[in-house]
Amino acid sequence: MTHKIILDTDPGIDDAMAIFFAFQSPDIEVLGLTTVFGNVPVDMSAKNAVTLCKLAEQDIPVTKGVGMPWVGPESSYAHFVHGDDGFGNINFPAIEGKLDPRSSAQFIVDMARQHPGEITLVAIGPLGNLALALRLEPELPKLVKGVSIMGGAAFVPGNVTPVAEANIWNDAHAAEIVFAADWEVTMFGLDVTNDVRFPASFVETLAEKNPKLGGFVRDAAQFYIDFYTKDGEERVCCFHDAFPLAHLIKPELFGLTEGHARVATDALNRGQTIIAPPGTTPSPLWTEAQTVKVATQVDRDGLEKLFVETYAL
Repeated sequence: MTHKIILDTDPGIDDAMAIFFAFQSPDIEVLGLTTVFGNVPVDMSAKNAVTLCKLAEQDIPVTKGVGMPWVGPESSYAHFVHGDDGFGNINFPAIEGKLDPRSSAQFIVDMARQHPGEITLVAIGPLGNLALALRLEPELPKLVKGVSIMGGAAFVPGNVTPVAEANIWNDAHAAEIVFAADWEVTMFGLDVTNDVRFPASFVETLAEKNPKLGGFVRDAAQFYIDFYTKDGEERVCCFHDAFPLAHLIKPELFGLTEGHARVATDALNRGQTIIAPPGTTPSPLWTEAQTVKVATQVDRDGLEKLFVETYAL
């Protein structure tokens, strides 16, 4: 079975690893990359997405989308995680290419109308593009197959604040709109993505299996690995963004929990993804909230094997 997807992204080192993984997989058809601010400003996000497509020899649309949070000031970005260029400061030359003239949100709506019931929206950055697409087309939840999100922290601490994960924290109001919509949402947050710490040898293996794409990931990931590695410990990193893609291909690698979901938008708890399992509260604030599926378990060895085997194709 081939999964048609739109990959909503803010490249980003782990975004690059995930994008190449999607391109390499025979089980995934990427209809386009829709870009958003997040790890880097949106102009750089779009430029980086074009570069990754050209490097992988993929002739697919790339769109530029939302550059600001739904509410509040512009993001400060994650230069200390992904480098000033989003690719670990490896000074990789940008590869020229034209953007699709549509906004990311309009592209999502157009493709959903063109392929009703067939597309999974895979969002691995802040959720502004999806929120705006819902405003452009209120019937969008009926037109897509589902939504898979890399973001949030259901039952574990956050990585930006004690309660919030970066993608959701960056645009909490947009996330609340997306989580509240009447579509099937599956969330891959820090509950699983932080649970799998890849050693530095993992990116060396990707480069060995695929010198062109894996080699790029290995080079860019050195900065990323430096961020994740504390003094004296083994060099490790997390490739968060590839998890929802892996679930499309091999759902048996994951254990999911259902619950009613809300996203906090107040200043203190901004971006907190709060999950209330059914039966845990009588409050209508929760019982009337949308139910989402949350990944809470992952087969680490099976996941690493899938990544390596797919890069080797």
